[in-house]
Order: sequence, then C-alpha cells, then structure tokens
Amino acid sequence: MSDPSPEHLPNSAETPDLELSVIIPARNEQRSLPACLASILSQSEPGFLLGQQWELIIVDDDSTDDTRSIATEAAAAHSGVIVLDAPKLDLGPNAGFTGKTNACWAGAQAARGKYLLFTDADTIHETNDISRSLREADRHKVALLSYSPRQIVTGFWQHAVMPLIFSELASVYPSKQVNDPARRLAAANGQFILVEREAYFSVGGHRAVGDRILEDVALAENIKRPPRTIRFRYAPEAVSTRMYRTTSEMVEGWTKNLALLLPKPVALAFWRVLDIVLFFGLPIAASGLYWLQPWQRSVILLIWVRTLWRFYSRVARSNFPPIDVAISILGVPFFIYMLLRSVHHHRFKKSVIWKGRNYNAAP
Repeated sequence: MSDPSPEHLPNSAETPDLELSVIIPARNEQRSLPACLASILSQSEPGFLLGQQWELIIVDDDSTDDTRSIATEAAAAHSGVIVLDAPKLDLGPNAGFTGKTNACWAGAQAARGKYLLFTDADTIHETNDISRSLREADRHKVALLSYSPRQIVTGFWQHAVMPLIFSELASVYPSKQVNDPARRLAAANGQFILVEREAYFSVGGHRAVGDRILEDVALAENIKRPPRTIRFRYAPEAVSTRMYRTTSEMVEGWTKNLALLLPKPVALAFWRVLDIVLFFGLPIAASGLYWLQPWQRSVILLIWVRTLWRFYSRVARSNFPPIDVAISILGVPFFIYMLLRSVHHHRFKKSVIWKGRNYNAAP
C-alpha cells in the first residue's frame, strides 16, 4: 500500500484498530533501509501478523536517493506496509519542525496502532524484538519505553571516540534515575521509542517538540509527568544501530547533539584535557625527573594508577567492547574537538547542519 490520500488517514483521536504502528522517518537512507526493513518485516509471526495486528509506516523525508523506491518495493510485496511523503518542510526562523519531527508527526497522524514505535532507518531489530518490547512496556506499566541500541562502529576514530561519548551519556542520564517516577530526569533514544498512542497525542507528540533538535529527550520529558512513567535501558539483545559510516558523518552528527546532551560542555572539555595531561604526564614525570626520591616516584605512580582506574571505570559504562574502552584514551583529543565544535555551532554560529539541511540552533 502506498500514499493513502489525506481523507483516508485515520484521525489521532479515533479508537485504534491495530496493536502497533511502526514508524520509520527516512531521509537518504538507501544504504541502511534494506537491512532495517528486512529485520522489521521478519517480526511478523502467528498472533502478531503484519497487516493484521500491526503495520509499518515509512515516511520519506524528501530523499534524493533511492530511499523511496526501496520503501515502495517493500509496500508492494507486503500487506500492512505504507509509504508516505513527509509534508513540505519550512526551515525558516519561524519553522515549527525539524526534518525528523516533521516526518515522525506525519507518520503518527496516519497510524492506526494502540502503540507507536518510532525507529530509525539505521537500526537492525533482533527476532521478536518488537513483540517483546510491547510485553515489556505492559509488564512495567510505562507510557514510553526506549532502548539504547548496541552501537556498530567502524574505523579507528569511531572505536576510540564513541565509548567516550556514551560513557558521558550514561553519567548524565543514568537509567535508574530516568526510570524513577520520583525524579524529573527523563531521557529516550530516538532510534527506538515505543509509546502509548493516548499518551503521545495527549502531550502533542512530535508536533509539541517539533523545533527541538533533541526531540527524543524532549518527548520523554513531556510524557514523564505523573501519573505516567517511562522506562529507558541499554538493550543489545533487542536492537543494534550503525549511526555513522564515516568519520565526517560522526563529526557532523555529534556537532548537532553534544552541546545539548551534555551539561557544561566547556568545563567537560577542560576535565578531559586534564585526563590527557595526567594519563601521559604522570609516568613521564615519574621516570624523567631525576631528582625525585624513590618514595616520590611511587606516589606519582600511585596517582597515575588511580587516574587509570578513574578513567577506565567511567568509560566502561559505555557498554562498548574492552578493546574499544582500552584505546579510548587516544580518542580524547578528538572528543574534545567535537565537544568544542558543537559549542561553537550552537552558541556562536547558531546553526547546525545535518543531512544537507541547516537547522537553527538558537535557544
């Protein structure tokens, strides 16, 4: 099925007649979309059949590659797959949407499911991932369930830098606090957000956070209000993602997000500079300062061991493999560069670029 006319799109207030609607916003995703679709289409099983209990909505966000044709082929081959075109996007100073929120909102308005699952085109879903997530949301009685996927990285700099970033995110958004109804802290990962339809539309969905670059966190903040609760966790057994294929994509992507995700980013950059100085400077000082007494060298080496322990225990929270954690110290200068670059774009240039679009980053 492809391009239902507006008069046939179900109203958001109507009673849903499906259990779930999976919504994929896709812009120039011809490299990632085929594998993503294959992993989602394979979720259909007796009792949870695509086209009967759930549907898949692919929203083409003005792609200039073969994204739409890939989606259309899937719709032609599978009942329950719908392809939509995102409405024309206004990126002017008074714009109400970013590209992703515009596409997500269009998909949500067309959805017929009791639950809505927003997932990115660069994700790969494990067998029965989606049906299990529905049961998990019901078991924990949450209005929103979000997974942080296992990260697939390539190239030295991704292996060295990505653990640093995700360890900082784990520190800022600890799942125990996010999942605690008594705390205001909220977080979600836009690569996998399962949300109750009623809760979603009651807070205005992606329309209410349309101009937010961190739309996933903003949506979680809107939904996490009493009596509603949310659940956010690392889920390597359920979903994986390859966020960036090149180093330049990684720099562009984190320039868009880092200054917003991490509080006091300039101070954080300073502390990471200190990590470098201590990590490499202390052993050099212990071995190179000939006038030091043996006990003084021992004290310096003990401080160095403590520095190693503090650094690696923090990076280990990233859930990356041990080898990536081990080499992450070499990625610290690159991380500092991306952090300060993000600050520069957000605070001084007031704009960020993502997928060929220039977004207003003014607060």
